[in-house]
Amino acid sequence: MRYRQFGRTGWEVSEIGYGMWGMGGWSNSDDHESLGSLQAAVTRGCNFFDTAQVYGEGRSENLLGQTVRANRDKRLYTATKVPPRNKQWPAPSECGLQESYPPDHIEELVHRSLENARLESFDLMQFHTWNDEWLRDDRWLYKLDDLRSHRLISAIGISLNRWEPWNGVRAVRTGQIDSVQVIYNIFDQNPEDDLFPACEEMNVAVIARVPFDEGTLTGTLTNDSKWPESDWRNTYFVPENLIPSVERANALKVFLRGWNREHSTEISMPEMALRFILTNPAVSTIIPGMRKLSHVEANIAAGDAGPLPAELYAELKKHRWVRKPTPWSQ
Repeated sequence: MRYRQFGRTGWEVSEIGYGMWGMGGWSNSDDHESLGSLQAAVTRGCNFFDTAQVYGEGRSENLLGQTVRANRDKRLYTATKVPPRNKQWPAPSECGLQESYPPDHIEELVHRSLENARLESFDLMQFHTWNDEWLRDDRWLYKLDDLRSHRLISAIGISLNRWEPWNGVRAVRTGQIDSVQVIYNIFDQNPEDDLFPACEEMNVAVIARVPFDEGTLTGTLTNDSKWPESDWRNTYFVPENLIPSVERANALKVFLRGWNREHSTEISMPEMALRFILTNPAVSTIIPGMRKLSHVEANIAAGDAGPLPAELYAELKKHRWVRKPTPWSQ
């Protein structure tokens, strides 16, 4: 496992972190299997774990707390997120701070997360949605700073709305936040334009989420892919999203087969997706979902392989896909 600096915090975090959404709220999640996967990741050197209160209504936070207590001899970094009071993802442009993150709501939910995990503190507390217009009302910062002074949290972060990496640049430039979580992958390269330069300038950590484009970049989806009725992916992979996503993924698969033949390599789609992100030094850690042991082994092996060859990286830059938020892209 390789490690990188987490912005200005001084933390050394694993390049391959652990995204815990799937084990909290997706269908077919099994707590026993999840705990085994989490422990396997710790054993292999993973030390950064990202969850949120809404992942199974505290279920994922509880699993994280169990993992931390089972590994008291290791330094594991814990990150969670405060959900907006209005329960709206992404943050509507017309909603102010009072509707989303009033100070009393922030304090109540931070304590609830600590109770869920049975931890005394979290290393990183993030807002689960963000709008740069909230910078006009600094009560959110005063409240988080107060919670930090009481050692309930150590660092402050924001999680940016899907396909809106520009809507966090001003927050980064205030110098008041320690990390930004953003969708970044082979398709979604937009953070490179303005967000990453701002983060590098202000020494703000970057958490890259959705490295596989919600599964598209694993190369396993088809136009006929289906999920259980309660699964979130049913509302995301509507035909207008699923069909073009599969088409673009299929084009990547054709390209990769040719590359592997020409260079006598055996790079898989998921490996390529992770290594593409790790090739960018602005990224502090990636948080792929890893519900199963096989996911842990494959993702950490991809990280161990290091950055992509320059020629392959340059070819993948051509697969940038500029998308705009829609009602189904929450």
